[in-house]
Amino acid sequence: MVLKNLLVGQSGGPTAAINASLAGVLAEGIASEKIGKVYGAVNGISGVLADHIQEMDMMENEELLHLLKITPAMALGSCRHKLAEIDSDPESYQKIEAVFDKYNIGYFFYIGGNDSMDTVDKLNRYFCRIKKDVKVIGVPKTIDNDLVMTDHTPGFGSAAKYLAVTVDEIIRDTSIYAVKSVTIMEIMGRDSGWLTLAAALPKLLGGSKPDIVALPEVAFDENAFLEQINTLFQTTNNIVAVVSEGIRDQHGNYIGEDTKRGSTDIFGHQYLSGVGKYLEQLIHARIGCKVRSIEVNLMQRCAAHLASQTDLDEAEQIGRAAVKRALEGVSGEMMIFRRVSDHPYQIEIDSYPIGQIANKAAMVPDTMLDLDNSSCREKAADYLLPLIQGDVPQIKDENGMPKFFIL
Repeated sequence: MVLKNLLVGQSGGPTAAINASLAGVLAEGIASEKIGKVYGAVNGISGVLADHIQEMDMMENEELLHLLKITPAMALGSCRHKLAEIDSDPESYQKIEAVFDKYNIGYFFYIGGNDSMDTVDKLNRYFCRIKKDVKVIGVPKTIDNDLVMTDHTPGFGSAAKYLAVTVDEIIRDTSIYAVKSVTIMEIMGRDSGWLTLAAALPKLLGGSKPDIVALPEVAFDENAFLEQINTLFQTTNNIVAVVSEGIRDQHGNYIGEDTKRGSTDIFGHQYLSGVGKYLEQLIHARIGCKVRSIEVNLMQRCAAHLASQTDLDEAEQIGRAAVKRALEGVSGEMMIFRRVSDHPYQIEIDSYPIGQIANKAAMVPDTMLDLDNSSCREKAADYLLPLIQGDVPQIKDENGMPKFFIL
């Protein structure tokens, strides 16, 4: 009997932990006596369509696996390719099927965020329709932490740690002058404010700053924002604000929408950036104090030097668990974390039907939104702190720079 082979791909935006999940899938696949060869799809589903498939047998090397685990971004490359519905583009699905047949693929794992889970859902439905035995499993990944049904997503813990540490350093930097000033830090987050909530950790842990925390879940009022700054200036010279790129007004319009680029990606998402600069100009015009904005942008995604060991360990574990679940006969599901307790922190790994996950967004709950409320601060800290624990030892080369995996 010829054993079926395994194919794994990565998609969407990079993180510091997605390669740890890849390492988990590869290690478990290579170790299994039920799986033949292990392949990687270069540039995700786009690579499958282009028949850009890479043998991954070199990952039997434990040192390479460890190096892959601590390497940020995506070793196999990524894509943002939206599969059409099956009936509207059958040729693409037939092309994918032909590639799977060519490499005798019986197990497909796609590591990614919300848009990637849409691909998992469509592929699973296609193979079910044609009655082809291919197990399709989604492995979660996104710094945005906005996938539903899972307690958190791999990649978020490391991004959260980077943001919390960076904001703490900015607070110290800006506190040394007696001149009244406002520093605005713009953070990723289109629909949900998990990353900005993480940036508020210095406040959650008992500090007074950041002074202002603006999440997409709460309507943003520009006049109230300016009034808050004037009120804060009565007791402090240096104001630090952390704002999500996707903050909206009460009508659902993005703040500073006229400054957006106006273009959208293939999934229909509007490109967001510039709200920090917009608020900087607003403060300069209406208050006239010293003000600057910082757009963290790409740095928050792949800061391996501040990665969370917990994040990387869990990312590897969920990758391994995905392979085990597929070998049990499961298909059309995404792997999830279920939190058992905060004190001590404990999770279980399970899976959930992909059709109830794809194209939905997990928001910061109401119980964590009011950071002036001690109960909300405590709940947010209890949720966030376990995810950022542990420092990752880097492998250095002779020049003192981190050594990363390159395919």
